Amino acid sequence: MKKEEKKVIIDALAEQLKQMPTFYLADVSGLNAEHTSKLRRVCFEKKVKLVVVKNTLLKKALEQNNFEASDIFKVLEGPTAVMFTDVANMPAKVIKDFGMRYGKPVLKGAYVQESLYVGAATLEDLVNIKSREELIGDVIGMLQSPVKRVISALQSGGNTISGIVKTLSERPEGK
Repeated sequence: MKKEEKKVIIDALAEQLKQMPTFYLADVSGLNAEHTSKLRRVCFEKKVKLVVVKNTLLKKALEQNNFEASDIFKVLEGPTAVMFTDVANMPAKVIKDFGMRYGKPVLKGAYVQESLYVGAATLEDLVNIKSREELIGDVIGMLQSPVKRVISALQSGGNTISGIVKTLSERPEGK
């Protein structure tokens, strides 16, 4: 590969890292052509961009974006696939589900929500990270909960009050 070609790839990776700062590094070696094609299809359906790159080019793209994390550079050995996404936990779910069926990919590391995760042991933590949409749903649910309780209390209280008024009105006078 010529120097100019490498520069183009590094610049494209650096731009991708700026647009989607959440990325996962996975080992996809050993997947046959059929399984690799299935993995790419699953990634496309889940809106995860899968790119297989040379480790040295990825390292230079990370350095170009002032990414300083020597721990992530340690995992850049052997074949590496980079998974870019806007949904923080989606690549982790893809890796877990696909890995259970086919044995690969295996998580090498990830940079998610400005935190670094290294090693396959962190996969379960990454799967459990809530996406932006899930967090918004949780906040809306928490905000709605007190309102629902107040409305419910008012509705049930209204029935109680009307029952008391009805009972009092049906009582004979003087009691």
